[in-house]
Amino acid sequence: MSTIKNQVQLIGNVGNTPETITFDSGKKAVRLSMATNEYYQKDGEKVQDTQWHNLIAWGNQAELIEKYVGKGKEIAIQGKLTSRSYETQTGEKRYVTEVVVQEILFLGNQAEE
Repeated sequence: MSTIKNQVQLIGNVGNTPETITFDSGKKAVRLSMATNEYYQKDGEKVQDTQWHNLIAWGNQAELIEKYVGKGKEIAIQGKLTSRSYETQTGEKRYVTEVVVQEILFLGNQAEE
């Protein structure tokens, strides 16, 4: 178990059109959201529980996402969980937890928008 440190694996659907950021150095980052669904029975009815995840990808992974991934696309990712904070223009401190994508697999078909 000592080799399993801060590893996240998710399969879900992209919730928004990925947003590409290109830095002055030419390095790219892509931000996107992913929805994962779980189903369970409650009072004899099937209930869907959707969780939303913020993803960020850099370098080659960012280029793959920029080129091939759109809203609704089913993907599988492997990455690591990170947390950071920032201050808004009004001075309010905000906290963000996101998954840094290290590997991506394209699954299924592009969903209709």
